Amino acid sequence: MALTDSAVNLSSIDDQSECLEHFTRLGDWVRFAASAMDAHQVFFGHGFESGWDESVFLCLRALNLDWDAPPGVLSATLLPRERRLLWTMIAQRCLDRMPTAYLLEEAWFCGEPFRVTPDVLIPRSPIAELIEARFLPWLKQPPGRILDLCTGSGCIGIAMARVFPDADVDLSDLSESAVSIAVDNVDQKDLGYQVRVHQGDVFAALEGEQYDLIVANPPYVDEDDIDTMPAEFHHEPRLGLAAGPDGLELVHRILREAADHLSDDGWLICEVGNSFGALMTAYPDLALHWPEFERGGHGVFLVQASELRTYFT
Repeated sequence: MALTDSAVNLSSIDDQSECLEHFTRLGDWVRFAASAMDAHQVFFGHGFESGWDESVFLCLRALNLDWDAPPGVLSATLLPRERRLLWTMIAQRCLDRMPTAYLLEEAWFCGEPFRVTPDVLIPRSPIAELIEARFLPWLKQPPGRILDLCTGSGCIGIAMARVFPDADVDLSDLSESAVSIAVDNVDQKDLGYQVRVHQGDVFAALEGEQYDLIVANPPYVDEDDIDTMPAEFHHEPRLGLAAGPDGLELVHRILREAADHLSDDGWLICEVGNSFGALMTAYPDLALHWPEFERGGHGVFLVQASELRTYFT
């Protein structure tokens, strides 16, 4: 990758020493991080739209400051060890393409932070808008039992527990490592009285359970896209992304089995991203609802339990 002549070489000991000596204020490091991200053409696909926004978040949160702290904090003088920490993180972000969420082990979803590691996908689903809207106009009354399928960090299920405090919420994932992270997030938020975490393949750990609402964010990247994704995505677990030739390997199973786990008036909500075209081709007669999102995103469908039972009978 060709960088500009003025760009700092993040692999150079001399450049590192110069930056550590002269960049004494927090604002210097935010500016430097933004410049480095631009020079290295990092990909902004995990919650940030610009290098400046991501740099502010990275530098402030790395120093345990609120990401929306007053602008005056940028004038703060940093200790040498704080400067070394920021240099290391900026180098990992730009050279290794490690997403900021993994560097900090923190990502935000529906207005609150969640612990994330490379064992789980970084939260970014447009389903957040549906949660905040309490799934209106589709849900006529608050659900009593909710399932977050393929939960990863648990962010979707926990966000639903916040919106529906009287509901019992189950989280489920195939990955034992992901389940461990989800348990951590449930515990950190003191939601163990409301939220249970299960480990199993799709509905395998949920035999006999029924829900008024099932929300699934399964892997849905097809074979043509998985290896051409930006380098940042290759730090995420492949198990949470890759989904066969059409991107619907797991979605086919969820559609076939969901009706057995839905109440009579229940709904299945599922994200399929860019595989929405393949889904519509595969199920042309299935009554799917496709909401539009004000904050961007696409490829999320809703379908009623009654429709699934009719279609798959």
